Amino acid sequence: MTGYLLRTAVVFGVANGYGLAKMTGWPNVVWIGLAALFLLLQGKPSLKAGRVQKRRLRICLDGCILLRTFLASSGCSIVFCLAGFFGVTAPGSLLEQPKFWLFHTGIAVCVESVVFWNGMIRIYLTSEQLGIRWRILGLLCGMIPVANLIVLAVLIRTAEREVAFETEKIRRNREREADRICATRYPILLVHGVFFRDFRYLNYWGRIPKELEKNGAVLYYGRQQSAASVADCGEELAARIREIVRECGCEKVNIIAHSKGGLDSRYALAKCGIADMVASLTTINTPHRGCEFADYLLSGIPRGQQEIVAKAYNAALRRLGEENPDFFAAVNDLTAGACGARNEEIRDVPGVYYQSIGTTLERAVKGRFPLNFSWYLVNHFDGENDGLVGERSFPWGEHYRRITPKGRRGISHGDMIDLNRENFDGFDVREFYVELVHELKERGL
Repeated sequence: MTGYLLRTAVVFGVANGYGLAKMTGWPNVVWIGLAALFLLLQGKPSLKAGRVQKRRLRICLDGCILLRTFLASSGCSIVFCLAGFFGVTAPGSLLEQPKFWLFHTGIAVCVESVVFWNGMIRIYLTSEQLGIRWRILGLLCGMIPVANLIVLAVLIRTAEREVAFETEKIRRNREREADRICATRYPILLVHGVFFRDFRYLNYWGRIPKELEKNGAVLYYGRQQSAASVADCGEELAARIREIVRECGCEKVNIIAHSKGGLDSRYALAKCGIADMVASLTTINTPHRGCEFADYLLSGIPRGQQEIVAKAYNAALRRLGEENPDFFAAVNDLTAGACGARNEEIRDVPGVYYQSIGTTLERAVKGRFPLNFSWYLVNHFDGENDGLVGERSFPWGEHYRRITPKGRRGISHGDMIDLNRENFDGFDVREFYVELVHELKERGL
């Protein structure tokens, strides 16, 4: 509190120093001293930011401090100027001393603008949680009275909560670093879902892999095609598992698979001769019983339109390096009919621990595009869902866990892989995976 008062006083003093000097006759040394403190404030707004150990977060926190200082000091400056305009303060009203007050106001606006833009640039460049939407709103509402203050308050609050949240995660990871709670007996194989790939610079799993590695996990990726039949992807996964076991000498892997990746993994285990190389399979929001809305789409949309979409998708994936993408095969294998037939054909293999996890999006408006639209369609056919898959389709294996955080938001299909790199109340996806892998370690897997 004292720090904010001092920073506000410095900015207010510099912004209104011209008028204050005229009224009080203070010596130039006071002005020079305030100006020096002001420059220091712009470079290093708070000593407390030094306690934050990540540079990005320190800059973000400094930006928040500057913006809070701007709000307080600009409010005081406005009151001071208005009082001067009406002659409440010397050396006379706006009508009596127009040049004086116009010059004074110009200085105040310039000084406050420096503080404001210094803070805004810092949080715009460093905050990961503001997102494109709030950044655009901040720019659009900048000149709209009242709205600009509301948006600015949201920007500050969002950035401050991000700094606090990430700082706490850093502290927690450092405290348990020596425990290596995610150092499982066998490495973790992360298997992606449909229409995505394991790209080097755009990780399907968001911030999750780094969090697991900080806590001792050894990770590999499935690298199967983004759009192909379950059988084809299962064969690719089997080859990948053999490669991992051969190269690292680990004997087995623990599979964590999201969405269709769970179906690919089950097929690989049952049909591709690698059951003895897998210790466990954890499926995340996997449509084990298919998606009835997928059946509807394939039967309700004219075949010609489907082929246009399929050709465009397959062509795009070929340009990205896939040899034989098959949009139709991937989608057909997600239908309720195809999944039902496959469940009759393939069985869980003995000696492998199977478990499953599912979530639901409680309110469609809380989901990101396009899940906020698809939720209604899936809800009509499949009931409670995560924006893509009905909850009834998730359970599989010895243990099923449905995650239901507090509040009315819920957790979407994309949230479970940190697709939007978003922190929200009630569920920390990175910590969830840390606990999940820790549980595998406790089982000796």
